Amino acid sequence: MRGYVDATWGWEEVDQARRFDTSFDPARALIIQWHARPIGMLVVDHGANPVKVCSLEILPAQQNRGHGTAVLSGVIARAGDQPVWLQVLKVNPAKAWYQRLGFVVVGQTATHWQMLRAPSA
Repeated sequence: MRGYVDATWGWEEVDQARRFDTSFDPARALIIQWHARPIGMLVVDHGANPVKVCSLEILPAQQNRGHGTAVLSGVIARAGDQPVWLQVLKVNPAKAWYQRLGFVVVGQTATHWQMLRAPSA
């Protein structure tokens, strides 16, 4: 995510370390594995309505191989009759991928697109 953060706000190592230390809770993160190797992480708040995808990150070398689609499809399936919400940095081309998975833009901030996927009928 460094390239997207740098393009959006600029990268300042001390500030990024502070933000990470104050906002990242490893107890909430699920490690995504492929052939017993870590390739990413997922943080989802299933208790929220809509279900909130807080973070989905796949290592660059493992992107565009269907891993993210499989993971997000699982989140959508588990959400059942609840919508799923996420936000993506405006400089991140993943927005088009989310749209292909049925997410639509429902709002925005100066830096993010806020997207929602309605429950499947």
